[in-house]
Amino acid sequence: MVVLVTGANGQLGQSLQFIAKNYPELHFVFCSSSHLDITNLESCQAVFLKIKPNYCINAAAYTAVDKAESEAEKAHLINVIGAKNLAAVCKEFSTVLLHISTDFVFDGHFSKLLPRAKSMGYSENDIPNPTGVYGQTKLEGEKVIQATFDNYYIIRTSWVYSQFGNNFMKTMLRLASDRDSISVVNDQIGTPTNAVDLAEALIQIILTDKRQATTDNFGVYNFSNEGQCSWYDFAKRIFQINNKNIDLKPIPTSSFLTPAKRPKFSVLDKSKIKQVFGIEIKSWEERLK
Repeated sequence: MVVLVTGANGQLGQSLQFIAKNYPELHFVFCSSSHLDITNLESCQAVFLKIKPNYCINAAAYTAVDKAESEAEKAHLINVIGAKNLAAVCKEFSTVLLHISTDFVFDGHFSKLLPRAKSMGYSENDIPNPTGVYGQTKLEGEKVIQATFDNYYIIRTSWVYSQFGNNFMKTMLRLASDRDSISVVNDQIGTPTNAVDLAEALIQIILTDKRQATTDNFGVYNFSNEGQCSWYDFAKRIFQINNKNIDLKPIPTSSFLTPAKRPKFSVLDKSKIKQVFGIEIKSWEERLK
């Protein structure tokens, strides 16, 4: 089974490379943007024609949340046109597409959430309502895939970090070596996701899918680690695990203005992915360690 991975140099792409050797029954082909430009349909067709993938994991995305507000065209090109091109070639080559989306498709208005969502998090059936360019383009990317063909898994995730690439965990550790005091927002609630766990979940989906002659499992799924916390809680735990003594101050979002508006609450309900694929999900604190 040939699995093509786009965005090979990103956090998720590198996490998949990190664990690929554990799955000898899958032949992974990792493509960075220089080898496969998802914004170019001809580039996609040429690569697919050469390697004829059974599965395509789209780990390529424009993820600079604040920058997207001033680079809307670039975000749209990668997150929407790129998704559309991949969906079109996946349909042409009978390839199953696994596409990564985000908690930013929701507005996070906690006061408006149903009691179930407040305790479990957003489900796949909740109505998206993004508040910024990044979330909007990711939602549009989902929609163009759904309008193109049926053989897709869209996996929404949140607060991704790892030993690879740039992420919140690495930023905090870098700042801790430069500063005596750091202020972090404590009124945005979500769930950190270890990118290696996300990579394992994607492979589990592929292994389950390929054992079945036909599948009714295609659709949208949520995946993050278990539990919930604020960015302040996340930072606090990062410093505790790494034995960093630093003056960490909790601040409200209103004291840390950014170009993009972030969801106040974006916990995701993982019931569906656990039930359908039997995936066991560990707590964010355990996986951070």
